[in-house]
Amino acid sequence: MRLTALRYSAALAVLLLLASCGGKKKAAKYNPPPPPPPSQNYPPPQTKTDTTRSAKNTQKTPPAARKPNGNSLFTQEGYASWYGPGFHNRRASNGEVYDMNAMTAAHRDFPLNSVVRVTNEQTGHSAVVRITDRGPFVPNRIIDLSLAAAKQVDVWKSGTAMVKLEVISAPSPVDHGGRWCVQIGALSRQKDAIKLKEHLLESFETTQVIQFPAPDGGYWVRVKVPQDDKKRAQEVARATHVSEGNVFLVRLD
Repeated sequence: MRLTALRYSAALAVLLLLASCGGKKKAAKYNPPPPPPPSQNYPPPQTKTDTTRSAKNTQKTPPAARKPNGNSLFTQEGYASWYGPGFHNRRASNGEVYDMNAMTAAHRDFPLNSVVRVTNEQTGHSAVVRITDRGPFVPNRIIDLSLAAAKQVDVWKSGTAMVKLEVISAPSPVDHGGRWCVQIGALSRQKDAIKLKEHLLESFETTQVIQFPAPDGGYWVRVKVPQDDKKRAQEVARATHVSEGNVFLVRLD
């Protein structure tokens, strides 16, 4: 009996020991160490100062804040238009053949072969053109761009746009001197142009008056004053009134 009791006590002790070890393993399995804080798993967020600096670096400069490169000899603001197919491959005022795909333009006042920067005041796009022709012969417009130039400064689709002109270089002074005339038109009928020519010859005896057809239709009358003097041409322009067409002061050189 004593031996049996001892054996029973030893077996009971072994069972208690195994149960105790199993409980510790179970507790270790379901109680892992706490995870690291989130700041160790993710990069820290940008500060307010960093965000502001990034926005300044990526923001585009508005068109109104853009400054032209270099100095200009003369500036002018007004509406631009463009001309192309009806005048393509025709002789321009400076003697060259007009190419609507070249970066050229027509202006009534600037010396021929002047280099001008044209900037669209709404979009800020600009182009550099050379003045090779005379025009536009439409009131309230200051420059006629070639097709290529019109596309570059966003005038092609709209037809007209407000622009700023900056004369970069010119073969002669822009604001004084030069050779000038008066051009009137366009008149729809040739007989009206001849009648106007006769009237002008009577009114201004020392002038030379010619009439000629326009490439895009109609007829023009040109008045040349002695020595192509600008003041005299201005007097003729102010004194001339027509029921059809418009009167323009035009530089010849």
